[in-house]
Amino acid sequence: MPISQSLQITLLSLTEAKSIKEVKLIQDVWGGYGELFRVSLEGGNTKSAVVKLVNTPQPSSHPKGWNTTLSHQRKLHSYKVESNWYKHYAHLHHQDCYVPRCIASQNDKKLNLLVLEDLEEVGYPVVKATATLDEAKTCIKWLANFHALYLQSNTEQTYTELWETGTYWHLATRPDELDALQDPSLKMAAKRIDQILTDSPFQTLVHGDAKLANFCFSSNAKKVAAVDFQYVGKGCGMKDLILFISSAIPPEYCAALENSLIDYYFVCLSEAVIKTQKQIDPIQLEQAWRPLYALAWADFQRFVKGWSPAHWKINDYTEKLTEQALQSLSQFPVKAE
Repeated sequence: MPISQSLQITLLSLTEAKSIKEVKLIQDVWGGYGELFRVSLEGGNTKSAVVKLVNTPQPSSHPKGWNTTLSHQRKLHSYKVESNWYKHYAHLHHQDCYVPRCIASQNDKKLNLLVLEDLEEVGYPVVKATATLDEAKTCIKWLANFHALYLQSNTEQTYTELWETGTYWHLATRPDELDALQDPSLKMAAKRIDQILTDSPFQTLVHGDAKLANFCFSSNAKKVAAVDFQYVGKGCGMKDLILFISSAIPPEYCAALENSLIDYYFVCLSEAVIKTQKQIDPIQLEQAWRPLYALAWADFQRFVKGWSPAHWKINDYTEKLTEQALQSLSQFPVKAE
């Protein structure tokens, strides 16, 4: 993959290497915003790095037709959030929720540049398009440890320079998709569902796009690291769990596996909370979050049905869960104005 001389100079300066030996494209950034590529380096402390290059001018098209100014501004903000995440938060992580180290970053009016540790070089070389049940549980364990690390009783505290509310489908950032939604019951309940999730007595940082493709596995698939923190922000951990299950478990198996996957998440979460958040009662946490599973899925369903009504993630399982969520709304207290 060819890169410009000016970019080569920038990368050498940021990595303190003497030369770039090879550049390999990994994939394009979603929506035509740039590229993710691997650079082999010589003469410095880093032999290999992964570079996320994002061009800030608005692309001429969008894969799903949502090529709006609002969409563009949301994307630009997401790249700033990701840079902030790596600058201020990634260093807090450990082996049970590993993330790549940020080597360097640069942001200006023309581009955003992230230079990250190459996960292939530190034992996470495999990205999977499909996963076994055990592999899915490995990712769920990562999520539980990630959530435990930032867990807090619900306060007005925000996380500096991240999304006020995490996930790429958050209601406040998706008015166009809500307007396009053709499900009247779900549309009417959208704000109520969002409020219940936001008012949960426990909040954490959610990854915000915890799909299978954003996990890199060790060679034996016993460990994972996660990437792509564009939509990290405050939220209920159920949001990450349902998004992951939607990406890794075929719809026809979700109902049969639902309870065991949720149980496994809470076992891992309790173990992690006992280690890192001794002031929080894991039983109270589970009692608060477990009833929000269907609501978190309905929240995601609201986005998908407005964004891409024929999407395969809209299916019998998600429709049944959404109906269950709508019927449960009266069980949750209404927040006083």
